[in-house]
Formats: sequence, structure tokens, C-alpha cells
Amino acid sequence: MRINQQVYRFLNSEHLVPAVFIILSFFAWQFSGLSGTFVLNQVITRFIRDGILVLSLIIPVVAGMGLNFAITVGAMAVQTALLIVIGYQVEGIPGIVLVIIMGVFLSALLGYLIGRILNRVKGKEMITTIIIGFLFNSIYQLIFLVGFGTLIDVPNKDIILTRGIGVRNTVDLGMYRDTIDKLWLLKVGGIELPLFMILVVLIFAGFVFYILRTRLGQEVKAIGSNTETSEVLGIDTRMIRIKVMILSTVLAAFGQLAYLQNIGMFDVYTAHLNTGIISCAALLAGGASIKSAKIRHALIGIFLFHTLFIVSPQAGQNLFNNAALGEYFRSFVAYGTIALALIFNVKHENK
Repeated sequence: MRINQQVYRFLNSEHLVPAVFIILSFFAWQFSGLSGTFVLNQVITRFIRDGILVLSLIIPVVAGMGLNFAITVGAMAVQTALLIVIGYQVEGIPGIVLVIIMGVFLSALLGYLIGRILNRVKGKEMITTIIIGFLFNSIYQLIFLVGFGTLIDVPNKDIILTRGIGVRNTVDLGMYRDTIDKLWLLKVGGIELPLFMILVVLIFAGFVFYILRTRLGQEVKAIGSNTETSEVLGIDTRMIRIKVMILSTVLAAFGQLAYLQNIGMFDVYTAHLNTGIISCAALLAGGASIKSAKIRHALIGIFLFHTLFIVSPQAGQNLFNNAALGEYFRSFVAYGTIALALIFNVKHENK
């Protein structure tokens, strides 16, 4: 009886999803034939690319607003700033500083608008943020397919299509690539540790940790627990929710900048599309739920989710002589993680 109770508690705990990922990752790695050094290097790279994006999801969850799929809006904000700076050919550190300033301003403004919208759809925030992401993506596409070269004239014609209107599908970020990635690069055997970028991710984690322990953080936790009680206590829940969305969107902008800077190029029209799905799946893989999320869930989830993402295609190639199966499994893992977490949450709420 005691063993059954322990199994039951485990199946209803935050450890179930991480345990599933550990088991799947181990067996996929065994069949992939990839070396541990290669996988670890790739996971570290994904950690510095996606760490801040995943951290940007925590505060909305704590506020009871669920998974913020609208972090894609923050990603588009910084991509907009980046394309403007590239269009006017501001290179190196000054260029990155200008991108940060413009990206923060745009993402804060858009975060405010998203917060105002979500205040009108309390209880339906998750599905609304998905729709908001699609809406802003359409506006973003319109600006860079039609606006650049017509309403917006830029000196750098290399990024404009030959017809003179619209931005090319792919833009090279060679002028910014490895600007900060190679700072404090430590090599241990075959493993490369970009200490500066790892520190940057940890600093953002510390920032989220600090925010949740300030007065604002206590109010965020209060409205996440019970909105009606918070209003009775005199907390301006509407303004707190707007502040939450501003913080989340700005953090997402920083996260997308770190991601693009590390890659060194980006697909103008598609680089942001999977930002919300992948980040939410990584957070849930670490044991978070749509009601509860902590720093450890984000950091652990990045390692677990991306480990499986890295080894599954090669495992599919070796097992079935078809690498496409591994790619399909990647999509299954991303959406399946979210579906599994939602099922567990609904089951828990019903109880």
C-alpha cells in the first residue's frame, strides 16, 4: 500500500515530466551514436541561446496568466530594431547597444498593449496570447515585405530584395556574431564553456528571482493565488498584470537578441515563429505547470528538452534509416510536452 501511495504521489508530482525526458533522452542518446562531448557542447549552446527566453515565461505563470505564447512579440520587437540598425549599418558594440535600446522601448510598448488586452480576457490568457502572436506576426510581415523600400528607405541596399521592396529572407549578422560569445571562453577537454554568456543567463535568472521577492513580486504571487482576494486587499490587479506582460516581453526581446547574436544570421520572416512553442515546452519539461513555475524548472528544462531535441534525429536515422522520423519526433516532443502538462494540470484542478 505504501509503495502504491509513493507511485501515485510521483505520478502527480512535478518530477514526472522531467523523468520522462530523462528516460527518453538516455535511450535516444544510446541509439544516436553521438558522443557525450558533442551533445554537451550542443546543449550548452542551446542554454545560452534559449535561456533568457525560457526565463521570460516564469513571471506570467506566477501571476496566474498561464504560458505567455506572446513572447514572440518581444522577439519580433528586437528583430525589428536589429533590421533598422543593420539598415543604417551601425556595427559592433555600438550597434548592439542601439538594438538593445530600441528593442527594450518597442517590447515595453507592445507588452503594455498586450497587458491591456489580457485584462479584458481574464481566464483565457493563454489562447489569447497565441492569437496575439499571430496578429503581430502579420503586422511584422507586412512591414518588412512592403514597408522597407517604400515607406522606409534604408541606406544598406544589401538587405533589400532586388525589386527594391522588402527585406531578403535571410540577413547576415556577421558584424555582430561572436561579439560577446567569445568573452571568457574556457575549454575543458573537448568542451567549450562561454562563461560570459552563461553568466548573462544566470544574471537574468537572478533578476527574475529578485523581482519575485520584491513588493511587486509579492503582489504578483497574490493575484496568481486569488485575484478576487487581491482586489479586496487593495492591489491594483489590472496594473500588476500589465507590468507582468511588460517584464515578460522585454525579457523575451533580450532572449531573442542573445539567440540571434549566437547564430550569426536569421531568417527575417520565420526566426521568431517557434519561439513561444519551444520556450514553453522547455519550461514544462523542467517540471513547471501552467500554475506554477520556478527558476529551476527553466534551467533544468532547457537541458532536458534540448538534449532530446539534439539526439532524436540521429537516433531516428540509426533505428529506422530515416532521419525524417527524428525530425517529426522533435515536433511531437514540443507539442506533446505542452499537451501532457495541460492534461496533468486539468487533472490536478479537477481533484
